[in-house]
Amino acid sequence: MKPVIGVVPLRDEERDSLWILPGYLDGISRAGGLPLVLPLTTEEETLRQISGLCAGFLFTGGQDISPGLYGAEPAPFCGPACAERDRMEGALFSIAVLERGQPALGICRGIQLFNVLLGGTLYQDLAAQFSPGAALHRQKPPYDAPAHGLRLEPGTPLRALLGRDSLAVNSSHHQGIARLAPELEPMARSEDGLIEAVRLKNRPFAWAVQWHPEMALAWESSGQLFAAFVSACRGDCGAMVADIAQGDL
Repeated sequence: MKPVIGVVPLRDEERDSLWILPGYLDGISRAGGLPLVLPLTTEEETLRQISGLCAGFLFTGGQDISPGLYGAEPAPFCGPACAERDRMEGALFSIAVLERGQPALGICRGIQLFNVLLGGTLYQDLAAQFSPGAALHRQKPPYDAPAHGLRLEPGTPLRALLGRDSLAVNSSHHQGIARLAPELEPMARSEDGLIEAVRLKNRPFAWAVQWHPEMALAWESSGQLFAAFVSACRGDCGAMVADIAQGDL
């Protein structure tokens, strides 16, 4: 049977609606998983039941994360946050990933979320607080075109998975990791040094990336990333790690 993978929805507060970009679902489906768009809830009993139903979770992109979660005041250049998502994802991450060790993949907001929930901080706006112009972090359409390059860190599972030491990626974000959480290991950095991929140490599969593989499913690297995630959700973590070590994946 296909592993059921919970997908956190995006929240449109102006229209009072939940929605999802099809690329998130397509990426999981093409890799052999069964995506399930989740309700936006903070009820612990409901989240525990969801955790029991799903083999893993995809934390999607969306609004900025509330600066209060990492001990900062909102700056004028910080974008709108979604308190509902902050609370729901925090609770789900705690139950599913930290407590139960279930596989998880974070994309864009997802990598920022992982970092904040584990004690790291964010640049509220890269142009204002990091190094504007060093790399194109917020490209214009088409979003399946490369925007900048990455250096994949030696000895990391991501580098072994992709079988290369550099990668060109798309990019659509204005925030990023400032201080890395102690429990995270960096797996890739942009040309200007921004951390763009991480993994949670001592977990079978809890990875997050800053770019958007769901918007570039034709890329080989996108397929490899979703395939590794779905494989972990299928319970193949041990086999996947062995394959990576042998250079077979």
